[in-house]
Amino acid sequence: MISRRIIRTKVMHIIYANLSNSGKSIQQSEQELLYSVNKAYDLYHLLLALPVEIAKIAEERIDRAKQKKMPTHEDLNPNMRFVQNPVVGLLRENNALNDYIEEHKLNWINHYEILKKLYQELSETDFFQEYMNKETVSYNDHKKFIENLYYGIIIPSEELEDELGELSIYWHDDFNFVCSMVIKTIKKVKEESGENYRLMNLYKDDEDLQFTKNLLRKTLVNHTEHQNVLVKYTKNWDIERIAMLDNIIMEMALTEFISFPSIPVKVTLNEYIDLAKYYSTKKSSTFVNGILDKMLQDFQSDERIKKAGRGLQN
Repeated sequence: MISRRIIRTKVMHIIYANLSNSGKSIQQSEQELLYSVNKAYDLYHLLLALPVEIAKIAEERIDRAKQKKMPTHEDLNPNMRFVQNPVVGLLRENNALNDYIEEHKLNWINHYEILKKLYQELSETDFFQEYMNKETVSYNDHKKFIENLYYGIIIPSEELEDELGELSIYWHDDFNFVCSMVIKTIKKVKEESGENYRLMNLYKDDEDLQFTKNLLRKTLVNHTEHQNVLVKYTKNWDIERIAMLDNIIMEMALTEFISFPSIPVKVTLNEYIDLAKYYSTKKSSTFVNGILDKMLQDFQSDERIKKAGRGLQN
């Protein structure tokens, strides 16, 4: 489930914390990194269960309407399409989702107000009205509606993102990415999918887990050596005045260039330029790009970068 871009982002944050706290060991930093990754997986399950919780709010309103002293015909004969949405039903009954949520004590119990607000916003959308009033709906219509719930209501909700961010500091950068993984999970649901429908794994494979650990360890172990290399390529700059994140980003890129033979240099270059763009100063991406490009040319010419596989030097 977790992408290498998110892995790199998390490694960057943990290295920043390690270098800011000289008393923290590499082992402690690795434990914190793996915990951070696991928290993203918690968020995946929590957000996957969200349509079930929003449907409960809809069902509560239907039940209250039936209990009126003078219920209308509409109150007594409600439109149950959303409440009975088969994709919501699949999520409600999914064994893996329920087991994980129970084991990790995840729930929406203390977030009733945000659930009510999300349902209210949902009920006012055009796609909700269209879905509820359509004469007949296919399974794909049901699925598309849940996708629209994420795209149209959940992802744009800054209040929801802030509330989740208060629950875990590790979720600040994870929300949009995890929502995209949840939507991918929904897209793969089929009408014949049952309660044992498989959810995404935390890591794509063991190689990604090793990449996570090694990127952190190799960057921290070689920190002093990498700083000496950067001094050479930043002669016109005071290395101590370069933004700390820029230094970390360039060290991580240097680690990938040298220590990860299966990753193409272009992939590494693009990934770390993007990290600088999103997490450091306005001019960082241009600065990091220029330094890494010079470094790359020299390292390739003297064969310090050795990539395995055809085309991986490019």
